Amino acid sequence: MIKMIWAMDENWLIGKDNMLPWHYPKDLAYFKNLTKNEAVLMGDLTYHSLKSYYKTKPLPFRKIYVANINDASYPDAIHVKDLFQFLKDTEEDIMVIGGKTIYQLCLPYAHTLYITFVLKRHEGNVYFPRFDLNQFKLIKKDLTDELIFAVYERISS
Repeated sequence: MIKMIWAMDENWLIGKDNMLPWHYPKDLAYFKNLTKNEAVLMGDLTYHSLKSYYKTKPLPFRKIYVANINDASYPDAIHVKDLFQFLKDTEEDIMVIGGKTIYQLCLPYAHTLYITFVLKRHEGNVYFPRFDLNQFKLIKKDLTDELIFAVYERISS
């Protein structure tokens, strides 16, 4: 099953120069709780951004897949050159963690969305690709401070 997790503000902003445009400890804890010991999929830029945070520590995921159409190797991750084939063939539960292009390509395959809505506008230059959230059903919602933690499941057709 393909799951996706991200935070976005009311303008669908998700990033600023390959970094988060905000710092909400509750959102970081939520992300860590849902992704630790999971198999995750991310793009090359997201991988390098996370490595800059963790520096000498290993990333806290059970298994790491990095999608990159270029030839690449990662010391602690599996290179995915053909993302569509990977998404069609995988039988693993995968949590997609970014960035923008990977989200856009994986969204049609996603069953569950974990969206943190940031109830404040921020400055940045990377936006989540627009899509019809009506294709999903809200199954859980928690409001805290300036954040809404929402979980959606795809409506079967």
